[in-house]
Amino acid sequence: MRPLIAGNWKMHGTLREAVALAEAVQAGAAGLPADLLICPPFVHIPALAAMAGRTVALGAQDCHAAAKGAHTGDTSAAMLRDIGATHVILGHSERRADHGETDAVVQAKVKAALAAGLVPVVCVGETEAQRLAGEAEAVVRRQLAESLPDDFAGIIAYEPVWAIGTGRTPTEADIAAIHATIRDSLVARFGAAGQGTHILYGGSMKPGNAKAILALANVDGGLVGGASLVAADFLAIAAAAE
Repeated sequence: MRPLIAGNWKMHGTLREAVALAEAVQAGAAGLPADLLICPPFVHIPALAAMAGRTVALGAQDCHAAAKGAHTGDTSAAMLRDIGATHVILGHSERRADHGETDAVVQAKVKAALAAGLVPVVCVGETEAQRLAGEAEAVVRRQLAESLPDDFAGIIAYEPVWAIGTGRTPTEADIAAIHATIRDSLVARFGAAGQGTHILYGGSMKPGNAKAILALANVDGGLVGGASLVAADFLAIAAAAE
């Protein structure tokens, strides 16, 4: 399958900075061996929607599980779709940690995203304590089982929590092992659809390590954090997917 490189901009960027970054990514996107997805803060989605869709897809970083209601400060999946998003990141470790999101909450959001026509990018991954305890694969299997609905159709991102924004990455063997576990779980539950599901790696991916990581079996792209805020770095990661 064609690789996907997704950029999670998190809570970074003024409108001017977001437009400039998106334009730089768009300018360098032609001819790359990977598809590109950028996920800016949701307030910038309308301004970037006009340039998205040609070679760069546009996503959001979260949505609420409800279609509407008394949920001050939240945004529904349908609202995101309406302003131009086609994808949404769900279950990111920062949401799980900072906002107490459980697997059940993530699954409800995934259902909402699918109902609204968004492609969910569902994040799973272990903490450092869980890895040291030998629980990494069990944690990821549980998160997959409890975060995905039976009609799931979307993307999975493996993000070892301890590697996010730290500059540290698991060994290539560790990444390959978890991605194989994810693939086995998806195929066991969803059959051929699970075999065709993109599994992205997220956790301090940068130009210097992207080629080796993207060459691993069952690594179908990357969910990039800090490096996605620099267009040249983000494009270099995508170029490394060939």
